[in-house]
Amino acid sequence: MIIIDKLCYTSKLRYTNASVKTALAIITLLFCVIDRSIALSVCILFAMGYLTIHVGGISPSHYIRLMRIPLIFLFLSTIAIIINFSKTPLSAFAIPVGNIFITSSRSSLLFAAQLILTALASVSCLYFLSLSTPITDILTVFRKIHCPELLIELMLLIYRFIFVLLDIADSLTCAQRSRLGNVNLKTSCRSMGNLISALFIRAFKKSSFLFDAMESRCYDGTIHVLEENYPAKKKHIIYLIVFELTLIIISVILRICGLHI
Repeated sequence: MIIIDKLCYTSKLRYTNASVKTALAIITLLFCVIDRSIALSVCILFAMGYLTIHVGGISPSHYIRLMRIPLIFLFLSTIAIIINFSKTPLSAFAIPVGNIFITSSRSSLLFAAQLILTALASVSCLYFLSLSTPITDILTVFRKIHCPELLIELMLLIYRFIFVLLDIADSLTCAQRSRLGNVNLKTSCRSMGNLISALFIRAFKKSSFLFDAMESRCYDGTIHVLEENYPAKKKHIIYLIVFELTLIIISVILRICGLHI
């Protein structure tokens, strides 16, 4: 099992109604993306972090380690937005290099900060859902809202195959390391190529074996899983409504005060 799957089964929110958790994550995510305010994104980021860590009981070190992944990606992707090469210096900073400047404007820095915080807040919403709700419960919610069965089945199979690919990749990597397959850069590149090709072949074979196993168990085109029903509590629904209304009020206040950036 991957770390996210382990954490969601040990979360204190594991047995909270999945529909309420999904509604909280999706509505907050949509509100964050539509509003795109720095202040509101910070509020959502800390609120979802609090729910995941303090209420859900997830270790802060695990949560921070998971948040590093999108943070590194966002930092590298926003460099192109921040840095410009121009013959005239811009308002934020300017580093002369020959006849040109490595420079940036304040608006670019502001836009980059807005982009990073909005993306991190959105990721925190998804982490709240994935670190508190197993995939089978999420798919049950999708089935209740009449999501196409084909899409639900593909999501379940893809999720299942993540573990298969990780297990195969781990075995191949261990075998390569035991044979000094990463002793230098040239050998590492060759080993990576061999790993990718072997992973593709074994994954194809595993998928064929998986389908044969499903056929032998009377697979009729739909994957049936046991569904656990945890009724929604009134207080959780009230918390959901109050939380979303609070976000709306904060957004309105920021717009009225001219602080919506």
